[in-house]
Amino acid sequence: MLTPSRFGRLHAGSVVLLLACLGGCTAATQDLPAPTPEALARTWDAERVPLPPPPLVTHVMVEAQVARLVRDSRGLITSDVLGRSVEGRAIHHLTVGRGATPVLLWSQMHGDEPTATSALFDVCQWLITHREDPIVARLLDSLTMHVVPMLNPDGAERFQRRNAQGIDINRDALHLQTPEGQLLKALRDRVQPVIGFNLHNQNWRTSVGRPPQPAVISLLAVAYDEARSEDARRQLTKRASSVIVEALQPFAAGRIGRYDDEFEVRAFGDNITKWGTGVVLIETGPWPGPDPDRMLVRLNFVALVTALDALASGRVSTADPQVYERLPENDSSLFHTIVRGGTVIPGTGVAPFLADVGLAGTRVVRQTPGGRVLQWQGSIQDMGDLRVYGALETIDATGLFVAPAYTAAAVGDEVTLPAGGPTAATPRITIGGAARLWLLRGGAVPGRYRLERLVELR
Repeated sequence: MLTPSRFGRLHAGSVVLLLACLGGCTAATQDLPAPTPEALARTWDAERVPLPPPPLVTHVMVEAQVARLVRDSRGLITSDVLGRSVEGRAIHHLTVGRGATPVLLWSQMHGDEPTATSALFDVCQWLITHREDPIVARLLDSLTMHVVPMLNPDGAERFQRRNAQGIDINRDALHLQTPEGQLLKALRDRVQPVIGFNLHNQNWRTSVGRPPQPAVISLLAVAYDEARSEDARRQLTKRASSVIVEALQPFAAGRIGRYDDEFEVRAFGDNITKWGTGVVLIETGPWPGPDPDRMLVRLNFVALVTALDALASGRVSTADPQVYERLPENDSSLFHTIVRGGTVIPGTGVAPFLADVGLAGTRVVRQTPGGRVLQWQGSIQDMGDLRVYGALETIDATGLFVAPAYTAAAVGDEVTLPAGGPTAATPRITIGGAARLWLLRGGAVPGRYRLERLVELR
């Protein structure tokens, strides 16, 4: 087998020859059909690991899942502790498979980016449950997967991006002042993976295309220099990204984006690629509708299993890198909610005016007496003509008045807006203000309205 260090120096024209050697499959196993995305989704629906929504998965739960997987796998999965976080939490490393091609997958180096952590446990469970299936056996015989499900447990405990030092681990690849970053680099140097999957979440304002759609998944075949050079490493990661795009199209057509591939000199993905391991960045974004976490974990599971199968079978060598290249780049043109076409009565003392109102939100984890809960922290981000923006939810307010929610009135109640000028305690519709609006219909009596809808993001 070609060594990973030589792999990093190969000319791009050698990639097809290299990829033909990746899986080391026999002719019989190479001819096995790839699992279809739809079949994988159905399997996930039936067999997924029963965890709470990813933002509520704690380090204690991760440790319990690691122990369970090792126990249930009967030797298929082994684990070790790479080391400990700033605050002493164990950082676990799972090894799965017996193949000659090493693959590295790591999640949650940002503590508030947890979706792929749950998906990695689902991948491991799938491998255990179906270990005798020819497709899974081929994957296990071809690859050895090195999985770090939660690199930043201190950040995860706080549901924050940075570690307990206040450092962004993903910008510590050169200084290596974080113990978590040191452990990741040491693992990469030790196992010399041919490819790595760097698993993140992106802002819920991230959009793709025109008109803007939620960027449900964004991909990046990571560059290793400022010139964005292309060699076998990037050919492989572009092909692997194309495999993922095609797998996700049945579920997220028009909602898959491409990250700007500008070289970031401090970042781990860029430097791991520079050190010889091509990296695919998978960023999970917003999903419209109820229960977004379930759908996003499902997409990650389908993406990862499909990519791993393509590597194991060697089919990645036939993937068209242009499928990835043609993806539109990410933008930031998405609101959580847009209230369109209403007459705004802002409560600031100015006259009513016709405008769209855009609400944006961030998901936060709060500790309550009953445990951790996931909530929205929302605010008004823009007003005016917002026709160039998209939203997870669009509300048609044509013919209605939009006012701040003054009381706890219920839908259907008759309400009266306060007379006189605003006071310090008066709610109002302003940029940065609370994302809590009344949609009102004017009645026969001037100044009195019927509450049609409460729009609230909190």
